[in-house]
Amino acid sequence: MRAVVQRVREAAVSVEGEEVARMREGLLALVGVAEDDGAADAEEMARKLVGLRVFPDGQGRMNRSLLDTGGTLGVVSQFTLMGDARQGRRPSFARAPAARAAPLVEAVIEAARAAGVPVVSGRFQATMDVSLVNRGPVTILLDTRREF
Repeated sequence: MRAVVQRVREAAVSVEGEEVARMREGLLALVGVAEDDGAADAEEMARKLVGLRVFPDGQGRMNRSLLDTGGTLGVVSQFTLMGDARQGRRPSFARAPAARAAPLVEAVIEAARAAGVPVVSGRFQATMDVSLVNRGPVTILLDTRREF
């Protein structure tokens, strides 16, 4: 499971002109699920997301997490994170099976909520317009397989 995580001042997700999610300060995570991911990956990703220390403490150092700040987590399913463009110019998405992804993305959301973090999300398999104001800017890559 992979995620591109951005510290945001605010973010919103719309589908066909209808706003389906809006958040203030927190983290926006674009999450991709691979064919061999399972429940353990979802749990690990949620733990990483809620505990990621990228918010400033009293000295301005990135030392606080969503758990510390009370910020919101935004989760948007992003199958293209599993795209493989090593050959040619058109990425292959064979490693991103939709049938497995929906319940695992939902498991990330539920685990984050269970940890006490407010969560908003996009709509699975929809074409979404995602807008955000990246604060910092701070952008982090996460991978439960530690491939990067």
